Amino acid sequence: MSGTTEQRIAKVVVELALDRQFDYSIPSELIGSVQVGCKVSVPFGRSIRSAYVVCLASGSERKDLKGILSVESREPLISPLVLELAAWISRYYLAPIEHAVRAVLPGAVRRSSDNPAERLFVTVTEAGAKNGVVNILRERSPKQAAVLELVLGQEGLPMADVTRSLRTTSATVRLLEKKGLVEVEQKAIQRDPCAGRTIVKTEPLDLMAEQQVALDMVITAINAPAPPVVLMHGVTGSGKTEVYLQAIQHVLASGKGAIVLVPEISLTPQTVERFHSRFGDRIAVLHSHLSDGERHDEWCRLRDGKAQIAIGARSAVFAPVRNPGIIVVDEEHDTSYKQGESPRYNARDVAVVRGKLQACAVVLGSATPSLESFANAQSGKYRIAVLNHRADHRKMPVMRIVDMRVEAAKEGRAHVMSADLLEAVRLRLERAEQTILFLNRRGYATSLVCPKCGYVAKCGMCSVAFTYHRHTEELRCHICGGSKRVPTKCPQCSDPAFRFSGIGTQRVETIVKRFFPSASIQRMDSDATSSRGSHGRILNDFRTGKIDILVGTQMIAKGLDFPNVTLIGIVNADTGLHMPDFRAGERTFQLITQVAGRAGRGEIPGEVIVQTYTPHHFAVQSARNLDYIGFFDKESEFRRELRYPPFAHLACVTIRGRSDSATCFTAKQFYEKLRDSLPKEVIVAGPAPAPITRAKGYYRYQIMLRSKSALTVANGLRKAQQDFMWPSGVTCAMDVDAISLL
Repeated sequence: MSGTTEQRIAKVVVELALDRQFDYSIPSELIGSVQVGCKVSVPFGRSIRSAYVVCLASGSERKDLKGILSVESREPLISPLVLELAAWISRYYLAPIEHAVRAVLPGAVRRSSDNPAERLFVTVTEAGAKNGVVNILRERSPKQAAVLELVLGQEGLPMADVTRSLRTTSATVRLLEKKGLVEVEQKAIQRDPCAGRTIVKTEPLDLMAEQQVALDMVITAINAPAPPVVLMHGVTGSGKTEVYLQAIQHVLASGKGAIVLVPEISLTPQTVERFHSRFGDRIAVLHSHLSDGERHDEWCRLRDGKAQIAIGARSAVFAPVRNPGIIVVDEEHDTSYKQGESPRYNARDVAVVRGKLQACAVVLGSATPSLESFANAQSGKYRIAVLNHRADHRKMPVMRIVDMRVEAAKEGRAHVMSADLLEAVRLRLERAEQTILFLNRRGYATSLVCPKCGYVAKCGMCSVAFTYHRHTEELRCHICGGSKRVPTKCPQCSDPAFRFSGIGTQRVETIVKRFFPSASIQRMDSDATSSRGSHGRILNDFRTGKIDILVGTQMIAKGLDFPNVTLIGIVNADTGLHMPDFRAGERTFQLITQVAGRAGRGEIPGEVIVQTYTPHHFAVQSARNLDYIGFFDKESEFRRELRYPPFAHLACVTIRGRSDSATCFTAKQFYEKLRDSLPKEVIVAGPAPAPITRAKGYYRYQIMLRSKSALTVANGLRKAQQDFMWPSGVTCAMDVDAISLL
């Protein structure tokens, strides 16, 4: 939408959390350049701020308008439709409009707008290419001769490569430039995160009957004037990705684009490889582990139409794909799609809203759908495609439950690894098959305890125990990130006999190495994959058989496809089962089912061993029997009775402050104000201390709201907050459609 002589006013949001728009006049020299979605510079108070144009108007209620100073982007960075999506996020999730606008643009794009990356290139001139020039130079200046000889016959070499390979400086090259023998010029470059990979072109596979039915349903949705959401409920290994690929091929053939969301960064390399081998350079990758330059360039390729498929994690839902025909949300149940800070959006739900705004089909895929999505399918709000069988009719893995209570009674004490699991690992090593050991807790031990006086090493900033990390010999808080050295004796009674309690992935790795010293063992958790490229490197080593046993957290629990993995060991299935959270059972069921699905994806049938102290819990038993419907029915009983999602919308208000008494008092005051702002059908509980009562030095109190209408809750919260006087040092975070109470 371009400006006209009638539209001389630009409504902008400034990069400050003020939750309002400001009117600025458009100077005559900028008319036509100032467009909706452009980044501009504006005078704001005594400073100059960056802002984004969200609307053009012909007039304003204010008469003393300041003028826009300049346009920072040559063309709009945000399309009108994505701006409309940002406005919806602001309203629904109670976030300042500035936060929502920032969320739709990668930081690299916000910082550099649309300036391409440039590098200096060295090219030989006609004079430099003449016969004998190199020989003449070699007598007088060997370094200059070496440079000229290197770039002869080349179309242009980067200055950095020339100086590095010849161990010289740019001054040598500049001297050649002064003599007219070479040219040095800046050229735009394209940074490619897939560079260096060998990609083998693949063709569409023959589909099984269930896959074909699912594909037909998705294509029908794509072709519909108002496409419905399709929930693809397929067991692990059922070939959902191939259905996605062929649906996207249909979309591309009609001149449209696609967005594919994956929850974990660890899934991205394998997903990118599959899509790259099918669609070549028509894909662009968007995720947080790219460099700023790579992220910027991939985003620009999508905006400019050079790539038609965006693949990435949560924020890729805002990708500037031209005319998208399909949005795929793989592993739609995953909590990684929920943003932890303002705006606290869920990318799955934002994808559904973008689909409606853009008349674009949305496909939600999972072996363990969220209760919300499955309830929508049952009610007819979503269409559902069911894939009950694995591709090529491969068998689902056999799942065995090991009751660790019996194991402890038999051995006289509890062990980390049961005899059954150790024997199963030994058999796989003998057969040259691979094993995954899963534990959703990193570190070596979950706490450090003094057996004499009972002292537990706790974080001074958070109400949690320190986790012991053996490799660095430090105690680390997994809430605030604080750390300290392990004490040599108990700070309370001076006894040196500390005992480690609980287990983490480091301890499992240590134990497995002790039992199987000749095996190749690798750990994959956020501690082991902090360096750039480490995810892809570990997964590639595992795929090529360099690793026998992979020990990891939930980042290895879903989406990965390794045919030689025939054993999955779930070391402690109870890790999250008894957390004070209404989704604890759902998460446990999902994790067991998902990690079990990594086994037996090749020709050899798989086996899963689940170690648990609560073997009869319905979440564990349902996962053992791969019985999603049974789990859904059982879990729905208490959710319906207590009016938890999917039978109500849940909003969680967290009030934080440095002072416990001031925070508690403010929470009670806001609760009273809130009760007066909400209709009686909204259930309001609290205020109560949060499950983690202190985090990063802040005391935390929660108020929980449940209602059938998210709009009713949002309006009530907005009304209560409007004129509430928050005391200094006390803040409030509002999480609509909260996925956790922790």
